[in-house]
Amino acid sequence: MFKMTHTTPQLGSTEAQVENLQEIQPMPQPTVSTTPDSVPKDFVYDTEHPVLPVPFKAMLDGHALEGVGLSVTAAYVAVLGEFDPEWLGRKEISQLVFQFKGFTILLDVDVIVTGSRETGEITLQFADPLGEHLPQLRYILNTFIAGDFVSMNGMLGFSGPVKPKENKAAEAEDKKRHYRSIGMAILSACLILIAASVLLSRVSQSYESRPVFIERAGSEMRATTPGQVNFLNPEAKKGDVVFSIYSNSGDVLNFQLPCDCEVVFAENIFEGATVLQIDTILSFFEPSVQPRVKTQMSLEGLTKAMSGDKVFLDVNNGRTIPVRVVVTPATNTASLRGDLFVPVTLIPTEGALTSDDIGKSARVRLSKTLFGFAIPSILETQ
Repeated sequence: MFKMTHTTPQLGSTEAQVENLQEIQPMPQPTVSTTPDSVPKDFVYDTEHPVLPVPFKAMLDGHALEGVGLSVTAAYVAVLGEFDPEWLGRKEISQLVFQFKGFTILLDVDVIVTGSRETGEITLQFADPLGEHLPQLRYILNTFIAGDFVSMNGMLGFSGPVKPKENKAAEAEDKKRHYRSIGMAILSACLILIAASVLLSRVSQSYESRPVFIERAGSEMRATTPGQVNFLNPEAKKGDVVFSIYSNSGDVLNFQLPCDCEVVFAENIFEGATVLQIDTILSFFEPSVQPRVKTQMSLEGLTKAMSGDKVFLDVNNGRTIPVRVVVTPATNTASLRGDLFVPVTLIPTEGALTSDDIGKSARVRLSKTLFGFAIPSILETQ
């Protein structure tokens, strides 16, 4: 296809033909230059667009030609034999094929056959160097110059970065912005959690105003009749009279200690003190020391506890202990009198309190129930 052809004129034997040939000057034959083609004036200098040995193939008139060089203005392909002058100035649509490992890049370019730099090669000048193919072609050439594209058995391989290098200052700013966004998200989540905790506590939690003091477990002895205390015996043993009351009816009532126990008289109890019925006179404690929780609850809080709200004891050391509210005769008497606060006994779960807890203070907290379970406090420490 690309073989150069020559036509030899046939000369006649007559003298007239010889004379006619001498009178008519022959047309100069087209000269095929083996030197590099001249670049159009639009491109200023030959050296402005270097030719690079980028591996590619050019599809021209249905033939696949191996590329030997490429620039932004022309493609150079290899052919068999010498250049055929019939192709000079011919305009074709060529497809440049860049074969990579796993994929192929195709560029459709309008080319003009402008000659040959040397034997076995033809030059395909781009008719429109600034056409739609230019950005892709320029990227391939620039990447090849940078060394990111390497040639492997007629194919191209990429050895550079997988994405364009970012400006270090911009990258540092992006990191700061990323960290700032994370910090704002964490801060927002904390604020939402705190707001939710406060709202949940206001809706589902309530505290009793009276403090609670954990005491030793013991039994109480109360006055069975109103009168005046006329005898106290803190050193009483089992069976001895521990206190006496001179009743309003004129009788003297003696009370015996039921065990060899430690005796502690209640406050404001002394010889001559006036007492009412069911007033506590003293408490006695067995040798085995166990903590006990007695306090006064508001009628509203007691009603909530009796209605199913869970009751907890928040000890001052950070522990939360579930307790059960037990009413006593003193509770009924105080409520009948119209007292706003009534005495109750709080029974914690077994083993929750030890002798080390005696003397500690606590608060009574009531929590609403949902499906039979108490709504927990978000900030609660178990």
